Amino acid sequence: MSIQSLAQKAKDASLKLQGLSEEMRLTALDAISKALLAHKDEILTANKKDLEEAKVHNLSSSMVDRLTLTEKSILSLAQMCTDVANQPQVVGGITETQTRADGLVIQKQSIPLGVIGMIFESRPNVVVDGAALAIKSGNAIILKGGKEAQYSNRALFEVLQKATHSVLPEGTLNLIETREDVSELLKLHQYIDLMVPRGGSSLIQFVKAHATMPVVAHDKGLCHLYVHADCNVDAVNVILNAKTQRPGVCNALETLILHEQYPKNNEILAALKQAGVEIKFPATEEDFATEWLDKKLSLKMVKSESEAIEHIKKYSSHHTEAILAQDPKVIEEFMNALDASCIAINASTRFNDGGELGLGAELGISTSKLHAYGPMGAKEMTTTRFIVTGTGHIRK
Repeated sequence: MSIQSLAQKAKDASLKLQGLSEEMRLTALDAISKALLAHKDEILTANKKDLEEAKVHNLSSSMVDRLTLTEKSILSLAQMCTDVANQPQVVGGITETQTRADGLVIQKQSIPLGVIGMIFESRPNVVVDGAALAIKSGNAIILKGGKEAQYSNRALFEVLQKATHSVLPEGTLNLIETREDVSELLKLHQYIDLMVPRGGSSLIQFVKAHATMPVVAHDKGLCHLYVHADCNVDAVNVILNAKTQRPGVCNALETLILHEQYPKNNEILAALKQAGVEIKFPATEEDFATEWLDKKLSLKMVKSESEAIEHIKKYSSHHTEAILAQDPKVIEEFMNALDASCIAINASTRFNDGGELGLGAELGISTSKLHAYGPMGAKEMTTTRFIVTGTGHIRK
């Protein structure tokens, strides 16, 4: 099937999905959850092939971490489908109603975006995340994963297709696999309503440069954490969580900024070194601009919160910025001066995640502002339209 034919089928499916009942959407999500558990051995076998290829091609440890599936992660994916299903209904509801003096009723209704194209790297779990959120939000979706996860992506997609083929319109879930397919897809604005690239800067820039439809970018996470002089929380614990729990993810800490008068700076640095973190200090301009995705960390010492804020402004990727402080004026200045999809106050950067923020899952973390900013759950994959109801009304 040509890419244009596939996209056209997805468009046709999206019009049917708009009228699909919530009960049918939940049935599909339940079927996926059960199928993942029933076919976990086949999925893990396919993932093993990708991991073997990763060794041959000497992929980085952070890439391998993102690529790896385990029995635990498949259980988590199954639970995620249940969590998404249990989220409030996001499609078809009336969000606003007003009645004019002449009796004309004007309402706003939540509707799907239509067809979403999603291009992502490394993480095979995104196949399931994207499909689950598309189903919940009433959208058709076209998925393109990285070649490093080709066996896992295909295995997961086949499980999804078999689990939902009797419930969802044909063309709801789609997988493409080559770069040539992507280039063709980016031209098809008449069928695709939104393109979502999720990966490295080169991928983001390629999609932005060639897409003929709107793009919501899920770019790099160059996350900062600033420890103010009056910090009264366990800074060591928060910083270690932000940096070392999963160094290869986009909400991991990449640059640590310490007020030089904070009394426990040496304790923080000793704990990081003990955890195996390589500290870049003094850090270069290139270091500060790098998303490490590894056990590496750029360090900046400052004399004031203003100096910390100016540094973050210069290097921010608008993903997540965190502050550990007591003074509400300092916290307010930090919040108001910075542009990021999530500001964490006395908490780890790792909380900027759809599951952690109550969305059930995420399509990704948008570093754009239109159509969403931050984690995109099912609600962020909808828009609204006006419904105007009269009794033969005419405009005067």
